[in-house]
Amino acid sequence: MKYSKSIYKQFYQKLIFATSLFIITLSFIFYGYTKATIYEDIKDGLLSDAKLIYKVSKESKIETANFNVITLSDVNVDIVTIDNVKDIKYTNFKQDDDYYVQLIYPFDLSTNKFIKITRNINSSRKMLSKIFNNILLLSLGGFIMVILYAFTVSKTLLKPILQITEKLSKMNENFLTHIDKERLPIEFHPLANSINTLTNKIQNFVKFKKELFIGAAHELKTPLAVVKLKNEVTLMKKREPERYEETLKVTIKEINDMNKMISSILDMGRAEGAQFEKPIELDIVNFMQSKMNDYKLLANQKEIGLHFNSKVKSFITIIQPTLLTHILQNFIQNAIKFTPKGKHIHVKLYENEGTAVVEVMDEGIGIDEAIDLFAPFKRVGGEAGAGLGLFLAKNAADSLGASIDLKNRKDGVKGTVATLCLASNPTCKI
Repeated sequence: MKYSKSIYKQFYQKLIFATSLFIITLSFIFYGYTKATIYEDIKDGLLSDAKLIYKVSKESKIETANFNVITLSDVNVDIVTIDNVKDIKYTNFKQDDDYYVQLIYPFDLSTNKFIKITRNINSSRKMLSKIFNNILLLSLGGFIMVILYAFTVSKTLLKPILQITEKLSKMNENFLTHIDKERLPIEFHPLANSINTLTNKIQNFVKFKKELFIGAAHELKTPLAVVKLKNEVTLMKKREPERYEETLKVTIKEINDMNKMISSILDMGRAEGAQFEKPIELDIVNFMQSKMNDYKLLANQKEIGLHFNSKVKSFITIIQPTLLTHILQNFIQNAIKFTPKGKHIHVKLYENEGTAVVEVMDEGIGIDEAIDLFAPFKRVGGEAGAGLGLFLAKNAADSLGASIDLKNRKDGVKGTVATLCLASNPTCKI
């Protein structure tokens, strides 16, 4: 039978188990080290006695009965004959209720004679027993402290999670609120930021979810036109192999971009939420220059001048390039659509207090600023279209944490200014 455990119970149980295992392991290691040290000292003492007896017996004639004078009172020394032994040998044994350590030390190997030293270690074992009992008591006390510590730490560490859980449990599509980071430890701020970002995306999606699938074809027109025109221009006359290779690379790149756009749009529809590619580090200036080279082909076909000017040499940011392409493609496509033959489109990129701002200025018919052009199915002029381009661009901007706007030009020239501000920054004025 499947059942769910409380994360609180799992946390303190695992903490108690891990800490107790550590205490027990450490206690056994300490006891084993202490025991080994004591036995090593005993063996070293027996070996020293054996060497001393061997040295003294070789220098002067001493009877076996006098050997015990050299050693401690709990040590017995004797000379024995043993076969099949060639080196030093230690033995632990018990006799009656007493415990002994015995050393066999070579005395005269030609006659198989050895010095046998036997030491009573009852006192050492009693000391080890006291040490073991003390370690056991300390471990028991440590175990009790671990239990108390585990309960206290579990409640303290899980409190922020419980706060977030309670907040999320009260949310639904009609009631979406942000997590207050001020009441959370800094370790939970990334989680709160992610939840708040997701909340924003859900809010934006719920607003327009019924109209999401209709604009897929709208987003594919420009890359298809770029591919078609690039190939037509290349085939007008014979060119160097490098030119054909460049055209093929552009074609493949645009096809990949279209696949990404289709996947993003369909994923958004299926999941009822934005499902976008992983953000990457991107130089906006280089990206814009690359895109402008493609868009110029479309503008030239309509005999419209397309000019790009960047006031910054480089602007590195972490962004989803497919979403950025959605926005730029819509701005440029609309500018080309509504700008008459022989007129010009100016694309500017500049930095405003750490924020990248893109402006697309055309010389078209202008807009009615009283109409919400970012709502679905809103069309300008008599041009054909589903009216979803700006709607999808707005959704893409919201997902990037950016903002876009559409205004009439204020410089005395009739036309429109489409502005993209690549940051949710109040200092970015559009």
